[in-house]
Amino acid sequence: MYTKDFRSVMDRYEWDQVQEQIYRKTEADVIRALQQERRSIDDFMALISPAAKPYLEQMAVQSQRLTQQRFGKTIQLYAPLYLSNECQNICTYCGFSMDNGIRRKTLSTHEMDAEANALKEMGFEHVLLVTGEANKAVGMLYFLQAIEQLKTQFAHISMEVQPLEEEGYRLLHQAGVQAILVYQETYHREVYKQYHPKGKKSNFDYRLDTPDRIGRAGIHKMGLGVLLGLEDWRTDSFFNALHIAYLQRTYWQSKYSVSFPRLRPAEGVIEPNFIMEDKDLLQLICAYRLWNPDLELSLSTREREHFRNHAIGLGITSMSAGSKTNPGGYTVDPQSLMQFETSDERPVSEIRALIQQAGYDPVWKDWDPVFT
Repeated sequence: MYTKDFRSVMDRYEWDQVQEQIYRKTEADVIRALQQERRSIDDFMALISPAAKPYLEQMAVQSQRLTQQRFGKTIQLYAPLYLSNECQNICTYCGFSMDNGIRRKTLSTHEMDAEANALKEMGFEHVLLVTGEANKAVGMLYFLQAIEQLKTQFAHISMEVQPLEEEGYRLLHQAGVQAILVYQETYHREVYKQYHPKGKKSNFDYRLDTPDRIGRAGIHKMGLGVLLGLEDWRTDSFFNALHIAYLQRTYWQSKYSVSFPRLRPAEGVIEPNFIMEDKDLLQLICAYRLWNPDLELSLSTREREHFRNHAIGLGITSMSAGSKTNPGGYTVDPQSLMQFETSDERPVSEIRALIQQAGYDPVWKDWDPVFT
């Protein structure tokens, strides 16, 4: 059946019914899913269910095999570059929230250069540009100037900024952006309103429609995910997978990635409503890999050292390292407020050595603008 946007797909599902289906999955459903060569969204539901917990080791073995078949023994390294903490939204879980009385900062051209040079000295070729949602302080003109300045220094530029209109994404694509990341945070419509009481981000449908606008603009890669801790992670992850399945059918020319941000402490924000244990996160990573071998799976420095050490080889294909989540955090203004606390604060050199010790190759560059 033809659908013009994901909203029309999502409207066929009720949150409570999906949640009930997940928790009703049986051991037989999990075994059946593990035996499939190609897995459906219903198989994914079984693999994230509580019934799959006893099969985590088997899932990890299959996940490792599939990841090596598709991506080889490689881990791509990237770093976030926070350009601004200006924000016009109130989000109860974010350190940049408008109601937090913090010192706001937006990098100047000179400061951007200094931060970029610091990342280049560490070896990075993939950079993720991040801002709060503030159209006046960090609007399209600022984005285009930043891309023009940075694209001569980095082989791959990704962005995680406020949702834009389709034409805005076309301009970013033409300017040299290869990937756009946009997280729905939670697919639970009513709960979403509680976490986003004010600002443009409070519009659930506008944010939900964003990947469709990105897809129509022809962006090379899209990154999706949910903020793990706002709602039941299993149900949220099902809707995220459903979203990816729709996007892959509709915008098949694009590549897709999933990130796994767990809610981390930040100044003036809430505690997680739903606790996700390390075993749960590993189950989710393996479930995504078994369901969709082509997905890129990314793990940030939000996670603890121990977990990141053992995630290498079990499905993850890219990792951040040495991250600073505040504008100017690498050299310019280390004391500016972070969006959230990082947990793995090891230097880039140590992460690179860790990857190599695990028998994997750290990849600094796997893309060149000449390919466009």
